[in-house]
Amino acid sequence: MSRILTFAAVAALFAGLATTASAEAPEGFISLFDGKSLDGWEGKDFWSVKDGAITGQTTAEKPTKGNTFLLWKGELADFELRLKFRIVGGNSGIQYRSRHVGDYVISGYQADIDSGTKYIGILYEEKARGILALRGKKVVIDAEGGKQDVGTTGTDEEILGSIKKEDWNEYTIIAKGNHLVQQINGHTTVDVTDNQESKRAMKGLLALQLHAGPPMLVQFKDIYLKKLND
Repeated sequence: MSRILTFAAVAALFAGLATTASAEAPEGFISLFDGKSLDGWEGKDFWSVKDGAITGQTTAEKPTKGNTFLLWKGELADFELRLKFRIVGGNSGIQYRSRHVGDYVISGYQADIDSGTKYIGILYEEKARGILALRGKKVVIDAEGGKQDVGTTGTDEEILGSIKKEDWNEYTIIAKGNHLVQQINGHTTVDVTDNQESKRAMKGLLALQLHAGPPMLVQFKDIYLKKLND
């Protein structure tokens, strides 16, 4: 019971926070969210705009039976994406170069977001190859799908120490060719070279995840995209 009350109290706090409209896009970037509506996005009714942020929320009364996603109505190939997120409870993620398999379910690369410390920052492939790189790892995936750790991007202490729990953090994702880099608050969490041509994706969809399970809240704002080699 106390856990539910804690979630409710934090959710109420979020609802009471005044969030300013999205700032102007950095030079060379376009904004994918107007700060007011879900124009350009589509998903189930778990998603809305609250306090100037895209908000995904489940409750005990309204759970999602499976992971569900909010899809951006566009396609990504080589790009840099910057956004801010915050999460209370549960798990989420940013899908990129992914594909829609029906009913707002997505398969593909995921920059993981977690309210705990186990998964945040890793590279996961939803409904496909699973965990591709753990936090702090530089990984090369060979043509047969074997994963080799070839270095580190930083320590867990450095990366996790930069993350503000239940507050705003910045995610950056850079995908160029088969090279994928994810960063949180300026710390590189994974650096992956994907040489498995039969499984990798060089283009696809962008989507935001709302995970099945206990009640949770996730928010996104200041979503900016730069297409590389457009």
